[in-house]
Amino acid sequence: MKNAFCVLVVDDEAEMREMLGMYLQKENYQVLHAENGEEALDMLYDHEVDLIILDVMMPDMDGFTACKKIREKYMMPILMLTAKSDELDKVRGLKLGADDYVMKPFSPKELLARVEALLRRSNQAFFDVVSHSEITVQKSARQVLVGGERINLARKEYDLLLFLMEHEGKVFSREQLHDVIWGLDTEKGSYRTVDTHVKTLRFKLKGAGAKIITVWGIGYKFDGEDE
Repeated sequence: MKNAFCVLVVDDEAEMREMLGMYLQKENYQVLHAENGEEALDMLYDHEVDLIILDVMMPDMDGFTACKKIREKYMMPILMLTAKSDELDKVRGLKLGADDYVMKPFSPKELLARVEALLRRSNQAFFDVVSHSEITVQKSARQVLVGGERINLARKEYDLLLFLMEHEGKVFSREQLHDVIWGLDTEKGSYRTVDTHVKTLRFKLKGAGAKIITVWGIGYKFDGEDE
């Protein structure tokens, strides 16, 4: 598989990091290394990563805690490594946001096959997801996440948020938003319903609601820039 995918390997054992890096580089993956959860979070801030291989048993911040913190901000696949065969550990990791598990000792072929499968699924799902800052919209499920937490929106609230996010940075008048979301045939004097829905959206999105910017005298836009 020839590619330019970047994989972050997180393991406190240098020998394991080197071995995993060797396997991945032979398949032309770009590889980054981190020896603990905190270092992994720093790497994610500075680099674009397509997949994470995350060891469960690490000092200071274990893999479960790291997985939870990663999922608060990032959506790339996470493949967890564990020496344990406990079914509860697998379930715990999956509930925290891991996408798959590999048991130690593992077959290099199995590991690489799982990495390839996760990246293939992730790439297929790429166009199904719109994400800016800490807000993520999963279109096929009509689901909105803020910092990894699911937010319940009414149908028009969801439609309005998705439209603004898909046109990030562009200013739309109330009239334009009303015609797109509510339709051209609806009552023209009800443009203020846009203001009401924006107000409700901001409330439900909490701090992330500040990303919906009022452009005085014109309308609204979505600001996807991180502060």
